Amino acid sequence: MTDTDPRIAELEARSQHLRKQLARIGDLRPGSLLGRYRKCGKPGCHCARPGAKGHGPSWSLTRRVRGKTITKVIPAGPAVERTQEQIAECRRFRRLTQEMIEVSEQLCDAALQGGEGTSAEQKKGSRRFSRPRSRPKSKR
Repeated sequence: MTDTDPRIAELEARSQHLRKQLARIGDLRPGSLLGRYRKCGKPGCHCARPGAKGHGPSWSLTRRVRGKTITKVIPAGPAVERTQEQIAECRRFRRLTQEMIEVSEQLCDAALQGGEGTSAEQKKGSRRFSRPRSRPKSKR
């Protein structure tokens, strides 16, 4: 394969496109955002009526840190929308980096097949010689 191979040119274009998208990544926040409704338990409250959702939602962000689940309360209002955008950006970042790794791996494989990785110097191998191992001593 040569540098003018259409497949390599397509992969390089895809790589450049991914790099541009990665440069535009915003704030990142891993985790899941969940809105919860709860019932207070007071018999006269609106939440005690049959079919009522309850009070809320109260928003919490949950994620794993070193094997433990961490929950953070997110205040209602604009903070919820901002947090949702940050979670979406984090997912987008992960998707883009995974795709970038796959494209890069394909480019590296194409370069190896094209002769870049087959120089005489690389074919020589190690110049070290392994030492012969001595025979185990008998247990007399």
